[in-house]
Amino acid sequence: MRDAPTLALVIACDSVGRIYRSGGQEVVALASASCEVRRGEVVAITGPSGSGKTTLLNLIAGLDRPTSGRLTVMGRVLDGASEGQLTELRATTIGIVFQDPHLLPGLSALENVIVPALPRHRRSKLEREAAELLGSVGLADRRSFPPSRLSGGERQRVAIARALLGGRPILLADEPTGNLDARTTDEVMQLIDRLRQERELTVVVATHDPAVASHADRIFALRDGQLTERTPSAEGTLELRTLEDS
Repeated sequence: MRDAPTLALVIACDSVGRIYRSGGQEVVALASASCEVRRGEVVAITGPSGSGKTTLLNLIAGLDRPTSGRLTVMGRVLDGASEGQLTELRATTIGIVFQDPHLLPGLSALENVIVPALPRHRRSKLEREAAELLGSVGLADRRSFPPSRLSGGERQRVAIARALLGGRPILLADEPTGNLDARTTDEVMQLIDRLRQERELTVVVATHDPAVASHADRIFALRDGQLTERTPSAEGTLELRTLEDS
């Protein structure tokens, strides 16, 4: 594990909350979450379905906006950012991997990696970078394959390559192994850790799987809309510590 205090702060959530209003009712998706993520860390957000993991990742990615608190990514306060600024953030800084890789069936692996960036960059440049990325995730010999000819783990590797296109320094992964078996899950998480080291990535992964969380440097659990950090106790077991109480 890294000596976190010596690393630059990349993500800071300060009492971040998200309330949805529908039909005069309020639904609290996230009550008051606080955490800090430093450069080069792999941080896991754990909790059951509906606990707010996806909501938190969407807020960090600028896909949604908090209704309370302050959220900062790479020194930029997202609370008052424009839609254009948030789009630029995702295009240059934050890559996202979902449980479903969302690959287009009529395109090759390489084309799936580059298609989101085509409006912004030359195709020839993108193809060179995409080929390198597919090689780095072990798919150099499958870049011309459509999704139907790839295994579940290979499709998720394509999604990881797509998320890293353009040298984005932050990778958010929302249940990235939820559709994979145990062996493939371990392979994907080992790949993410290798890419983290090679590319100096900061990774935040939301998961309900303890095997996935075990790959993280630090683990936070979402309970009642709040984040608590799992830390080793004196006896070597895991205990929960609420950040607001530390």
